[in-house]
Amino acid sequence: MSRLVDVTMPRLSDSMEEGTILRWLKQPGDSVAKGEPLVEVETDKATIVYEAEQDGVLAEIALEENGTAPLGAVIARLAVGDGAAAPAPAAPAQPAPVAASSVAEGIEFREAIRSALDEELARDESVIFFGEDVAAAGGVFAVTPGLFEKYGPDRVFDTPISELAMTGAAFGAAVSGKRPVLEIMFGDFLALSMDSLINQATKYWFLTGERQSVTIVIRSVVGAGGRFGAIHSQMPNSWLMGVTGLKIVAPATPASAKGLLKASIRDDNPVIFFEHKRLYSIKGPVGDAEGYVLGRAAVVRDGNDVTLVSAMKGVHDCLEAADLLAGKGVSAEVVDLQTVRPIDAETIVRSVEKTNRVAVVEEGPLTGGWAGEVLAIVTENALGDLDDAWRIATDNTPIPYSPPLEDAFLPDPERIVAEVLSRS
Repeated sequence: MSRLVDVTMPRLSDSMEEGTILRWLKQPGDSVAKGEPLVEVETDKATIVYEAEQDGVLAEIALEENGTAPLGAVIARLAVGDGAAAPAPAAPAQPAPVAASSVAEGIEFREAIRSALDEELARDESVIFFGEDVAAAGGVFAVTPGLFEKYGPDRVFDTPISELAMTGAAFGAAVSGKRPVLEIMFGDFLALSMDSLINQATKYWFLTGERQSVTIVIRSVVGAGGRFGAIHSQMPNSWLMGVTGLKIVAPATPASAKGLLKASIRDDNPVIFFEHKRLYSIKGPVGDAEGYVLGRAAVVRDGNDVTLVSAMKGVHDCLEAADLLAGKGVSAEVVDLQTVRPIDAETIVRSVEKTNRVAVVEEGPLTGGWAGEVLAIVTENALGDLDDAWRIATDNTPIPYSPPLEDAFLPDPERIVAEVLSRS
């Protein structure tokens, strides 16, 4: 038998007292999977896409769009259980999450991040974790609940909304012997951290004659596809690629998220750790998280005809494209960079020597991105084996908010397939 479960106005920030429904992404009668975007909520700090917390069918919307309600008020009701059924599915208002996250085995990407933080906080008392709404609220993307209660306010704590102040505090903590993990809620606002990060943290090893390293990890949410608009959807990789002394990590799976975050916290260099917001709800096995090394890529699908290189959500798009290409007689190898600075040249070159063709898929502007760096590495090291090489990226324009325009803006499996076949 099915039963109705209340969906209440969620706590999306520590200071939140009420929220406004901007847009329902599902309508009554629509099936809803755990982790699938359900509704856009405007809080006192940001517009957040709230994801369903369980499988079911949206039975009733209690708070219409543009309506405001206090924290904990009922905004909808979900029918859950064996009797819950939906009519023929309507066209989704959002693109489907990468992979079938609701049925895939393993743990969610967000759980892998939390597990890595938990284990490193337990392993090393010098590790501290702070940022905006990461403690009592557990993060606006529900990544860090429970850490504040377990480790207390001296090691897990909230900060004011000042990215420059947060990064300066992290720098000071690092040079004082701590290993701070800082969360900058959206990567779009890393620009406010630049002085402490670029002119202080990444130069300190050099300026002190190699006597003092700065062990900072900055976690930050990036990426489009979530209807967050131009200022909360960017990929700031290109801003940082030329910063010497900095490492940039970009995981694609729960396993790599956990393993690479643990490796980042233990690394003696400043590390930017990007988390794509559209990956938080995907599931996958984790296994041994101790074998990950920053700067090492992974071949996640073998192939012979073309190499597809990507990172984060792009890896899943490439894997889906490889499945489609296989049906057309094209064998695609997929390389997950895992770290975009430094780039694992050896793994990429080895793949290109086998396939002789390479397409680099980057969610980010065509100009100035890491895709160009990958192609430079290939041409410098494997030109004699190279028959074709190109980039698949976004236009040099801001990211649209309109759902159809945003979908068309982003590289997707169909575009990857079309470009590979057109150049065959």
